[in-house]
Amino acid sequence: MHFFKHLHTVCKHRRQVRKNCFKAGLIWQGLTHDLSKFSAKEFWRGAKYYQGDRSPQAREREIFGYSAAWLHHKGRNKHHFEYWTDVGKDGVPVSVEMPAKYFAEMVCDRIAASKVYNGKNYTDRCPLEYFLKRKDMIVMHHKTAENLQYFLTLLAEKGEKVMFKELKAFVNVNKKSPK
Repeated sequence: MHFFKHLHTVCKHRRQVRKNCFKAGLIWQGLTHDLSKFSAKEFWRGAKYYQGDRSPQAREREIFGYSAAWLHHKGRNKHHFEYWTDVGKDGVPVSVEMPAKYFAEMVCDRIAASKVYNGKNYTDRCPLEYFLKRKDMIVMHHKTAENLQYFLTLLAEKGEKVMFKELKAFVNVNKKSPK
């Protein structure tokens, strides 16, 4: 078991997300991001399946065909698009557009995860490349996917300063969302 390595990775990730959220004007979300990762259901599985270069949930999924830690995590954290997915009356998965503040936290989370898992090899293109590789395999609301690709492309082409300024404006313009 990799207790301390996993703890270090979780804390490093949370620090990076907090920094990103603060840049986007999401103070409370930056402070409370991913606290469920310290719950017994998530933390012990994370330590057990820790690898260092990708999410432990990926390894747990390879072994069992699903990740109990991920099921727990996505059901408690609104910054994951999967939280906003349900099964429609015809049995087909249906997704809802994410509210702006959770969408922005997702952008911050994706950038932080790319930095943590890519380490010295991180560039501002990494989050976009990760998204584009998986885009056709996920059930995400089309508007959420369009916005995510827009902001990750902005990051890749113009850098963090420009992207976070625009992300903060996006949150402020969309604050009155009924969701």
